[in-house]
Amino acid sequence: METVSTNRAFDGVQGVYRHASAVTGTDMTFSVYVPPHEAGATLPVVWYLSGLTCTHANVTDKGEYRRLCAELGLIFVAPDTSPRGEGVPDDPDGAYDFGLGAGFYVDATQAPFADHYRMWSYVTQELPALVAAHFPADPDRQSIMGHSMGGHGALTIGLTFPDRYKAVSAFAPIVAPSQVPWGHKALGGYLGDDRAAWRKHDAVALIEDGARLPALLVDQGAADAFLEPQLRPDLLRAACDGAGIPLTLTLRDGYDHSYYFIATFMGDHLRWHAARLTQQGAA
Repeated sequence: METVSTNRAFDGVQGVYRHASAVTGTDMTFSVYVPPHEAGATLPVVWYLSGLTCTHANVTDKGEYRRLCAELGLIFVAPDTSPRGEGVPDDPDGAYDFGLGAGFYVDATQAPFADHYRMWSYVTQELPALVAAHFPADPDRQSIMGHSMGGHGALTIGLTFPDRYKAVSAFAPIVAPSQVPWGHKALGGYLGDDRAAWRKHDAVALIEDGARLPALLVDQGAADAFLEPQLRPDLLRAACDGAGIPLTLTLRDGYDHSYYFIATFMGDHLRWHAARLTQQGAA
């Protein structure tokens, strides 16, 4: 693992790192904030999955999480959103919603993407093992959150591994990719036409098929241009109501899809995660 940069922040360390991924067959870059802590201590970990067009840098630069992570004692990890580099295929038309920057947190099965686009295995297996080996992370205290495409990833991963992640939340997630254009393109392109395979990467479908979580926290901007055509939080509410999953879904007046929205409510999410990671009950 190569250290790209480190900076002191709120008495902790914000680092950016690069490694050769066996899963994606490429170099992968990610960021980790480690808060101040006593020598020998292990700390809870919050995983943050980013949205379309993003890298690790978007939330690292704009997420405004470090002060509160330092206060709450949380490690904050931000992976990239897709493999990158020579030989990694992109959207054939150069569109933003598929290919580079748009891995959709699935393991692709379709050519030419199957060789490199394995973000599900990267985020759930390879990177957690790397973080556990190199940082003071407690593998028994992990949580996951994300934005937009990353909200989709956080929800689907959290629903698939409910015993691993103590808390799951999202900002403006794509809750039912099987029912919206972004999802049709991504799931079809990466997984093919078998819609049964799509259901494992669709939060609403997972809940319909029996997946459960103790609770979910979702914030959504009411002025988000993608609200109706792509995000559809109403579908998540209906699924959670039907399954008896407690969902705190808040529509935020005047807020859009940007990091101004995420930074505004990041503290609420981190406190919610910290309460569950430290087993102090709900915030």
